[in-house]
Amino acid sequence: MKIQEIREIIKLVDQSSLNEFLYESEGTKIKLKKHVKGFENSSSETFESSSYVEQPKQVEVNSPITQETPKETVVEEATPSIVDSSLHTIISPMVGTFYKSSSPEVSAYVEVGTKVSNDSVVCIVEAMKLFNEIEAEIDGEVVEVLVKDGQLVEYGQPLFLVKGN
Repeated sequence: MKIQEIREIIKLVDQSSLNEFLYESEGTKIKLKKHVKGFENSSSETFESSSYVEQPKQVEVNSPITQETPKETVVEEATPSIVDSSLHTIISPMVGTFYKSSSPEVSAYVEVGTKVSNDSVVCIVEAMKLFNEIEAEIDGEVVEVLVKDGQLVEYGQPLFLVKGN
């Protein structure tokens, strides 16, 4: 199953009234759960060798492909220093590693003050050895970069704040 297909399933479940979705095919298993306001999950968070995401949905992918045992990592929580309801937040569409440029020798796609358009590439998120270009999806100006180059990011984690035109 391709990343784009998984993204599409996540969008469809998010837009539906479903609270839980399970898909199994040829040894691949995807499980999505929405968090419902006012409902607290009593189980504690666990991380196994399969991919597991806690915010705002849970995604588990089990396949017959051998996976490396995950190393313990500390995820830094990004807290925006600018709080303004007129700002658009560009979020990570997947779990992966954030890169501000296509290589260390090249300047960053965007910095604070950079003007972006709807289809401007703002960063790369590497997931499973695939480099995914993330687009701004809004016309405006970058006012804050919320993550560091090389930082592990989660699905739904804010990456940039953009002031729309």
